[in-house]
Amino acid sequence: MSLHDDAHAVLEGYDAHDPEQSPLRRAYLDHLAAHPDGLWKACGAGHLTASALVLDPDRGRVLLTLHRKLRMWLQMGGHCEPQDATLAAAALREATEESGITGLVLLPGGPVRLDRHPIPAPCHWHLDVQYAATVPAGAVERISDESLDLRWFRYDEVAAVADASVVRLLKHTRARLEGRG
Repeated sequence: MSLHDDAHAVLEGYDAHDPEQSPLRRAYLDHLAAHPDGLWKACGAGHLTASALVLDPDRGRVLLTLHRKLRMWLQMGGHCEPQDATLAAAALREATEESGITGLVLLPGGPVRLDRHPIPAPCHWHLDVQYAATVPAGAVERISDESLDLRWFRYDEVAAVADASVVRLLKHTRARLEGRG
């Protein structure tokens, strides 16, 4: 199965329990149907990306990166690479690379949310497939070249430092952790 096939299957099976996500899911599927290269950075119409919110649920905190280019506190994530067999693998690879933490485990149930956001030319859109991952006991983060900083934030601190997309991702991730979504 190709990454394109995996992305299509993931999106076909995606059930966000959120009515606002249905049109976005359809837009992602339409994008993949119209663009065989719709997973790659070179696709000028936009491309799918994969991210993961890194959590330490035992301590009620989330690890965010201060993105080098955007200068915003965000979840770990980025572009799919040819070696990624699945969207989940891409999200886990990005989270591991950007956090420096090995042994991250994606939450079961597939993506937590979808988020489409504009980016500067030459591309126009990132169609982000957002997962969540938990850290192993004793995990120690290590800053990557893609970040200006890494920092743990308590759940209740995230809204003060991150944009609405990260806040929504955290809200839906916590609901999944609590068995509500």
